Amino acid sequence: MTTLENRPNTALIVIDVQNGVVESAHERDVVVANVGSLVEKARQEDVPVVWVQHSSEGLAKGSDNWRIVPELAPDDSEPLVDKNFGDSFEDTTLETVLSGLGVGRLIVAGAQTDECIRSTLHGAIVRGYDATLVSDAHTTQDKTEWGAPPPDKVIAHTNLYWTYHTAPGRKAGTVETKDVNFGE
Repeated sequence: MTTLENRPNTALIVIDVQNGVVESAHERDVVVANVGSLVEKARQEDVPVVWVQHSSEGLAKGSDNWRIVPELAPDDSEPLVDKNFGDSFEDTTLETVLSGLGVGRLIVAGAQTDECIRSTLHGAIVRGYDATLVSDAHTTQDKTEWGAPPPDKVIAHTNLYWTYHTAPGRKAGTVETKDVNFGE
């Protein structure tokens, strides 16, 4: 249902599953395992996997904090998009990569729910993509000391509102890892 022309394909977008991003994240091991399952399924079905990797002062390029977690290993043939902002489209090569792959539908997983996941989902929808959030394959750290709700509530709220998000000619929604259908 994407509004992008000649973009019939689907891609799995794995956002910021990096050591320094998820080391103290809510249900880190479960989420990383779910992301791993999604990556494996996408590869088996010849669905492109696009990795997004954030760089910042605390995630210096090349540092251990910046590296993708050891449980996940991007394949050399899979695109890796470097970013410096929450929205994975903002000032990156993501749109070029997706256009080259004929992708108009995104399956989104990764971290952090309340920043890069949310802003990328919204960025995708406003750019014309269909964007599905994998409800049990995203996570965030505890930011209650700054007034945020506990991580489980942030995740639940994001899943709730994205399930019912709409935009003309585009489809949003959520799905659990076990129910992801890349061919839909």
